[in-house]
Amino acid sequence: MSMFNTGDILETIEMFTQDNLDVRTVTMGISLLDCIDPDPKKACENIYNKITTKAANLVSTVERISAEYGIPIINKRISVTPIAMLLGACPEADPVDFAKTLDAAGKKVGVNFVGGYSALVHKGFSAGDRRLIESIPRALAETDIVCSSVNIGATKAGLNMDAIKLMGEAVKKASELTADRQCIGAAKLVVFCNAPEDNPSWPVLSTAPASRTARFMWRSGPGAVRAALARLPKDAPIDEVAELVKRTAFKITRVGQLVANLASKALGVPAGIIDLSLAPTPAIGDSVANILEEMGLETCGCCGTTACLALLNDAVKKGGVMASNHVGGLSGAFIPVSEDAGMIHAAEIGCLTIEKLEAMTAVCSVGIDMVIIPGDTTPAVISALIADEAAIGMVNSKTTAVRVIPAIGRKLVRCWTSAACWAMVPLCR
Repeated sequence: MSMFNTGDILETIEMFTQDNLDVRTVTMGISLLDCIDPDPKKACENIYNKITTKAANLVSTVERISAEYGIPIINKRISVTPIAMLLGACPEADPVDFAKTLDAAGKKVGVNFVGGYSALVHKGFSAGDRRLIESIPRALAETDIVCSSVNIGATKAGLNMDAIKLMGEAVKKASELTADRQCIGAAKLVVFCNAPEDNPSWPVLSTAPASRTARFMWRSGPGAVRAALARLPKDAPIDEVAELVKRTAFKITRVGQLVANLASKALGVPAGIIDLSLAPTPAIGDSVANILEEMGLETCGCCGTTACLALLNDAVKKGGVMASNHVGGLSGAFIPVSEDAGMIHAAEIGCLTIEKLEAMTAVCSVGIDMVIIPGDTTPAVISALIADEAAIGMVNSKTTAVRVIPAIGRKLVRCWTSAACWAMVPLCR
């Protein structure tokens, strides 16, 4: 007897062709601990050789799986051990040389992004941490595909307020140094509290053993969830809404698990984790805000938004966890304003403000993400925003983060087309 029926097959095809379902990224995590060397040139050589060897077949393998199974896989990424750990052994090294090495290695193997120009300073600064943080703006300005992150707080350790001050300055400087490229530097920099160790959605770091690699998966599907909810009666009980979201999340996650198993076998690396996050795009209908509105909100940002987001996050996690062998990363609903058509609209009409976004971050997957702010915002204000977000994460034992983009040279314009955001987005004050 067949395990499939025509309805299931057609529903899956519709998710891909009409509802923008995709696997957002396959990320290979590579430990660089065995690349440490007191000679910075030798260390960079070790890094380049290891990445280009371990990830040599990553892109071709993922593209073959995508073509063979008809599953859109948008990005191929690499995450590595936080570079600050390697800098500790090279006190005279220029940290930017390490960033340029990551950039060259990533381009050689053909990935979209390389993450790991990072530091973990929630317990204080160790050798190499402060040097890396101070070099971040220049590193992001002088590379193309390198991403950076710093974890400045944790529930058990508290917040590193000195690091928060430095990160406010780094965000502003990164935006200034890339103002001619629409401030793309700030879009590649995120500040975490309680950063997950293995995070495929934002290539941060890898905790794979020194001699091994691991593979992480991030799947997406707001459009599929929105389409499923649109078929429910408008007066459906809330428990039916939650149950439908769970069933849909289960189906979406099985797609990610299939790709994970195939990629793991083909690449000969441990399978790692599946990130269950719903991540929107600017495409119409592929929006977390639209999901919340299908649940009954008049507009994203109005009263009830935080409650609906909490319900969505809970249902996505409960539905997805049963469909995957290993769940990790951020896992939940993302709310990146400039990557979500519904949130862009809500911000344009003034319904979604940065204060409301901060409240929503108490229940979503991440935090203040991909938000354009006026270019004259001072580093002190950015640091204060980071501190607020980190406090939410620390007290509530959850991951929070800040990724804001100061629009250098723009104060009062209503909208700004940013290459960093792929959409026309409003400035948030």
